[in-house]
Amino acid sequence: MKFTKLITAICTLGATFAGVSCQSQQEDYGWLKNGIDTSVSQLLSTSKEIEGTGKMPRSIWVGYDLDFLGWQLDIDPMTIKDSLRAQPSADRLGHRRLCDIYDWTSGFFPGSLWYAYELTGNSELQTEASKFTNLLNPIRYYKGTHDLGFMMNCSYGNALRLSPNDTIPAVLTETADNLCSRFDEGIGAIRSWDFGTWNFPVIIDNMMNLDLLFEAAKLTGDSKYLEVAKRHADKTMSCHFRPDRTSWHVVSYNNDGTVECRQTFQGKNDDSAWARGQAWGVYGYTACYRQFKDEKYLDFACSIADMIMSKVTTEDAIPYWDYDAPADERTPRDASAAAVTASALFELSTFAKDGQKYFDYAEKILKSLSSSDYLAEPGTNEGFILKHSVGSLHHGSEIDVPLNYADYYYLEAIQRYMNLKNLKYNKL
Repeated sequence: MKFTKLITAICTLGATFAGVSCQSQQEDYGWLKNGIDTSVSQLLSTSKEIEGTGKMPRSIWVGYDLDFLGWQLDIDPMTIKDSLRAQPSADRLGHRRLCDIYDWTSGFFPGSLWYAYELTGNSELQTEASKFTNLLNPIRYYKGTHDLGFMMNCSYGNALRLSPNDTIPAVLTETADNLCSRFDEGIGAIRSWDFGTWNFPVIIDNMMNLDLLFEAAKLTGDSKYLEVAKRHADKTMSCHFRPDRTSWHVVSYNNDGTVECRQTFQGKNDDSAWARGQAWGVYGYTACYRQFKDEKYLDFACSIADMIMSKVTTEDAIPYWDYDAPADERTPRDASAAAVTASALFELSTFAKDGQKYFDYAEKILKSLSSSDYLAEPGTNEGFILKHSVGSLHHGSEIDVPLNYADYYYLEAIQRYMNLKNLKYNKL
């Protein structure tokens, strides 16, 4: 103890002891700066390459092997339906996949530009973010999807924070009204899909669209948005989760609110834990606690987080695409699930009593995503930031590819991390 006090005293006087600097060793954030710089380079090059198309970058076109698909899904490849046997045309393979503004992912690219602008202050990013956000203006009149939160809150919502103008609140409120039009009073939930044979399908992803309703309530002071969001969250809490806190992907309801069926549409099978679905859950209930300050949402978010931390078995904390998929070196990871989880856990760490464990786990994910294993080299990866995500392996779609929403939540996680660590880009 006396020795420690002596060192402290000497340091106070600005001296050194035994040749060792008394200044605390600075943490090396080179990995973080590299992640941000790579993101900026990729986003700006992509924005220039797709300028004038009226579209957004979504992924890369890839093919797949039917035997591999059958192994991952634990089915006989010969039983795979013909619709999954079609492969992208040869001229598309390996090239950037674009989507129109009505695609559920359309808000992520402008949202990524906004986060990169927030991180760096680079005015060129602000210009590009505004340009691509404005492309989405027609979505304010669209009622054909529950994904309006993804599409508009990630784009216009971030624009409102970082470059506000008088037109944005009306856009977000109108969009929130359209989302509310999909709410069924008798069932107590927002309808997700308008396709398929389900009576009233609700997917776990829908928890992510509640942030749009929270924003509309703040802008208007109208409690109807919060009432819809709360009822949807409560219905999902009671019907979507198994006792171990893993969730089904889809729950369809009868008109009286009882469950018609439970399925996992994009995972290995109905009883498996689809990785991104688990991430949507912890993110959604963390947001609900932020809004409502109801302990049941905090407890629920923590229990999902604890489940994720116990079930993800990879050394780098980047999960396989489904927790129950056959696992070896060929099994695809899902960087998008990891990025969503990291972003959620950084926020959860600020609410939970034992928040440090969530922060530490999220930091581990973020460092893994920022490594060469997942972070693309500038000028590669068709302009996307992260490698190795999975869209829907069950449907032979976007297997081991970059995804625009992986990039978005990676940048959001970086922003939350830097806020919590009180870091500034120009000081890294």
